[in-house]
Amino acid sequence: MPRKAGIQKLSNELLKDILDHIEADPERSVSIDRRAYLSVESFRLPSPPLPSQAQDIGNFRLACRRFAELGIPYQFTRIATRFSRAGLQRLEKIASRPNLAKHTKKFSYLIPFFYVEGRERVGELLHHANGDLQTLDASFFERKAEAQRSIVRSGEDLRVLKKAMMAFRFLQHVQILRLQDEADRSLLDYLHENDDAALLLVDLKWTPACTHALRTVGEALADARSPFTRFSGPMMNPQSVLALKKGIPQTIPVLSERLTCLELHFDDPIDLNARMKDLSPLFKLTFASARNMQAVHIGFPSRQPLNLDLEEIFHNIHWEKLRAFGVQAWRLSAEEIISLARRYSKTLRGLRLRDVQLKDGSMWKDVLAMLRAEMELLDWVSLRRIDYSSHFDEVWGDSMEVPDYPPGGASDSDEDDDFHAHVDLEDDVFESEDEYSDGDSDERSNADTDHGPDANELALSPDTPASLPFCTCSRSSFPATADDLGDNGHFVVYQQRKLWEKWVIGRCPEHT
Repeated sequence: MPRKAGIQKLSNELLKDILDHIEADPERSVSIDRRAYLSVESFRLPSPPLPSQAQDIGNFRLACRRFAELGIPYQFTRIATRFSRAGLQRLEKIASRPNLAKHTKKFSYLIPFFYVEGRERVGELLHHANGDLQTLDASFFERKAEAQRSIVRSGEDLRVLKKAMMAFRFLQHVQILRLQDEADRSLLDYLHENDDAALLLVDLKWTPACTHALRTVGEALADARSPFTRFSGPMMNPQSVLALKKGIPQTIPVLSERLTCLELHFDDPIDLNARMKDLSPLFKLTFASARNMQAVHIGFPSRQPLNLDLEEIFHNIHWEKLRAFGVQAWRLSAEEIISLARRYSKTLRGLRLRDVQLKDGSMWKDVLAMLRAEMELLDWVSLRRIDYSSHFDEVWGDSMEVPDYPPGGASDSDEDDDFHAHVDLEDDVFESEDEYSDGDSDERSNADTDHGPDANELALSPDTPASLPFCTCSRSSFPATADDLGDNGHFVVYQQRKLWEKWVIGRCPEHT
């Protein structure tokens, strides 16, 4: 019997440790345990592994059958599929191999804008673009438009999705993400700048794409009786969700009852209040069915906060297991926030109130006083870019773009408070930041500022970490009561909201 080569003598456990240095342990990154609610993963588009990493894992698996089996989880625990012929073909191949499919726990569906039928004449558009789009290849877009029509008409995507969801017996997390490559982005920018004439030739819409993705993925999950428990939709369109309500209403309770985590962000500001009000009955149906909910985030465009009562969406529903709750870009009264927080005073560990604008007659100090006094288990609170509704309107008015930095000239550095550096990796078991990071260390150095790279992230993770030790100083500068917090009832600056976050959970503002 031939002697084993050096590396083949190593145990499987040691080989897995080596692979972990190439690609983070896929099993740990998607499993769910007792602190899963503290770090619901980011909505950023999943980046492919670096070419060297993918090649190293691939080469490792080619060495021998034993190595091929050991490397499978590092390639197939997380599957990202583009809505394209090639993407669907790859997905079907994975689904056809049970030894691969059994490892898949996260499925990300990457959907491009859909071409409006009859307005996909990219060649004509490029001809009339006076050189502005000279780097683009018309045939690339024409092939993409034809492929979209063919896939939708044939139902090929639904067939493959059903096969995949049936094969992914241990699926935990489903994401629907909007996809744009550089060529798409250039074309969309041109259409936006020249919409009157250009849209007669070419028009791309997100609404039909989002609608189609929701319908097909929802039908496939229901048909397969998928065990998934988490759903993320960071770029949802209200019209698409309304279409889902009309198209497959019977599947919503079936899918909702499995949910432990739901992350939705609606990015279309057009008629937002009216459309979300139309969706109110659907939210009630969904939330009433989701009895096992542990983490929920509902967000809207920062540039146009929703102006509906909180209970128009949440309907006074109580989830016994809820651990993390987040909303973004909402005009609310202090009493609305206090009432909801009290509902979960004995279970909630994380609270996110990002871009929340308090209405006239309310003060943040009242909210903060209640959170500090009554929330028994609260480990972290996020108040990024909170303000008062009247001040928000004074500063931004009808502007469609709200910068990441806060109004009022706040500091742009907060190098001591990057919460990712403090999260307990043994318990923080959702996707690691590395899966999404672009590797820009300079950006990461002030990740927790109101204008930093995490400023628009929707992950339900603590901006103020809970793992820091309590300070034993005299706390001479620590506000004794809410009246000492400096709340003027008109505007909130960056330094205030950071102090308030720490004050609510009892952290020293100077030494944490």
